[in-house]
Parts: sequence; C-alpha cells; structure tokens
Amino acid sequence: MQSTLWLSASVSAKNSIIFGPVNSRRFGMSLGIDLSPSLKQCNFDCLYCELAPSATVDAQSEVITVDAIIEELKKHLDEKIDVITLTANGEPTLYPYLSELIEEIHKIKNTTQTLILTNSAALVDAEVFDALLKLDQVKLSLDAVSSDVFKKIDRPHKSIDVDAIISQVVKFSKHYKGKLFIEILFVHELNDTKEEVAKLNELLLDVNAVRIDIGTIDRPPAYPVMGVSYKELHELSLMFDSSLPIHIASRVHAEPNNAEYSESEIINTLDKRPLTMEDINLLFDDASKERLKNLIESKEIALKKVQNLEFYVPSDNIKRKRKK
Repeated sequence: MQSTLWLSASVSAKNSIIFGPVNSRRFGMSLGIDLSPSLKQCNFDCLYCELAPSATVDAQSEVITVDAIIEELKKHLDEKIDVITLTANGEPTLYPYLSELIEEIHKIKNTTQTLILTNSAALVDAEVFDALLKLDQVKLSLDAVSSDVFKKIDRPHKSIDVDAIISQVVKFSKHYKGKLFIEILFVHELNDTKEEVAKLNELLLDVNAVRIDIGTIDRPPAYPVMGVSYKELHELSLMFDSSLPIHIASRVHAEPNNAEYSESEIINTLDKRPLTMEDINLLFDDASKERLKNLIESKEIALKKVQNLEFYVPSDNIKRKRKK
C-alpha cells in the first residue's frame, strides 16, 4: 500500500503552489497552480521533459490539501487574470481531489477561465474524465498514435495503453462543451515521419478541437534528443488536412527561412495553412512581406482571430464560412 504525505499551507513555501501570472501567447494572462510543487510526480517520463528523469508513478505520494490550494489562490487572484491554469511538476490529473478542487475554484473565480494542461493518459479514469468536463478550457497532449513511437517518446507508466487514451480523447472531444486544445510535440526522427503524421491526421479529423498546437523541444530536455527546425514544423503542418485548425506553437530559437513567395504562392500557402505574423516573419523575405501587405490592402487577404491568436487567411475563406 502506498503511503501518502499530506501537505498543508503551513508547510508549503510561499508561491510554491501558485506561480505567475505569466503572459501566455496562446491562453492570455495565466495564473498557475502547481499540484505537485515539492517533487515530480508523473505517469510519463518524456524524453523531452524539462524536468529531470524520474520513475513513473500512477498516483501522487505527496498531496496538497484543497484548502491549502484555495487559500493561496485567493491571495493572488484578481481581475487581470484570464485563466487559472492547473499544471504540475508532473501530471496534474494524478491529483486525487481534482473534481473537488475544480468546484472550489469555480466558487471564487468569477469570470476567469479554468484551464488544465494534461498528457491525456488519465482520461481512461471515469472520475478524471468527468472532472475535466467541468473546466472552461482543456489542453490535451498527444505526441503519437503508434504504440512503439508513443512508448519511445513519452515513456509511460506500465499501466498505460495508447489505444485506450486515443479512444478517450475522441470520446472526450464529443462530450466536452468548453474550449478543447490538442498539443503535439515533435521530436527529431521519432514522431516526425510521414507515417506517424498520417496516423495523427486521421485521428484528429475525428476530434472536435478549437486549435491543434504543434511544437518541438524549446528547453534543455531530460534525455539526449533533438527537436525539429521551424521550417520542418511548417512542412509538417502542411501534411495535416487543411480543415484542421493547426497552429505552429514553437518559435524559440527558430531561424528565419526568408523564402520568396509570389502573390499566388502566398494565397495558396495561407489557404492550406493560415499563418500568424510571427510565422510570416520567419518564412517570408522582405519582398514577399511587401506582396502580403498589398494583398491585405486589396482585401484578398484578411485577418482572422482564433482563441487569442490572429491568423492571415484568404478573404474567400472567411466569406465561404459566413455563407454556411
């Protein structure tokens, strides 16, 4: 039987539970709640994790009380916060009182949104599944569909089966009423193959998500693995169906591509995959940026806002959707 150490506010250092707020590009001004502030407690030991390698667990051995979390949250919550983000040194869904905590947060949050960042594995637990349905926003990570690739990248606890996770991700997306985000982190020569992207694409076509963020390694990883370049991320994004709301999330250390695009190539590129201004600055040379400016002025290209982000798209795309 696993012993549990209970942590209260009196034994937690100030701000160890609450961190931020930080200005997140994707989610706005975020106030974080660390549900495992004293040590890493995770059911994955991902190759790319920024935390040190550690043995996987299927339950928390050190647990903060709900009262301690709410007490600290009240000290830091104000009207400037867009989202209260549940995360952890590890996996936040391992917190045993997640449902109760979410209910208590909702009592004091006013109009602030609630968000969780999870690796998706605990969706196979009915209690966790139901708890996440109570949140305003959920971000599910899913790095691979193939069992062998999944095990290589995410190094899951022995009890975890990727097929069961996939089934629950699809099911959750059909039941959930809030904003669902999917995140895929690409690792060089592991899940960046055409075969694995094709499998991810097939799955995602059956998932109801408002945005799919694709990224790569931005921080020193736990193990000796490499990320992919921004150019490679852009090429990977084009492998997904154009109907999917793909967003390239990783830009740290990105090197400009500075390629030349004609007006027709710009329209074609944006039709296949809408881009933010950050994307454009990395992909286009100066002449291409000037052509884009002309297309905007002639109203052939328009700006579309999607969940805190602004994308450039061909105007016809917006017109077609408005007619539907």
